[in-house]
Amino acid sequence: MSVKLEKFMLNGVEYKTQLTQKWINRKKWEEPNPYLLTSHIPGTIMHIEVKEGQAVEEGESLLILQAMKMNNQLTAPFSGKIKKICVNVGDKIPKGALMIEMEENEAV
Repeated sequence: MSVKLEKFMLNGVEYKTQLTQKWINRKKWEEPNPYLLTSHIPGTIMHIEVKEGQAVEEGESLLILQAMKMNNQLTAPFSGKIKKICVNVGDKIPKGALMIEMEENEAV
């Protein structure tokens, strides 16, 4: 029986190994899109502090997500404009749910 070995590089060193089925079927890593703001934990939307089309500054509060009896404030990661709000007050959302889409401010 022939074992198929795959090559990969780690810290400049080439290794050969047999890949497991779990590794082959894993969810591949994708670079996150900074314009799509998703929940890191499941919770309930308690308050939305912005409107679609509104310009926001970096660090400005966007919404409150209650999780494990704590209010978590989602703030703008950069200055921009709210393109779309994908949740409503009272929504119970899972981890990874899209809450807000942002876009760059257009040059004036």
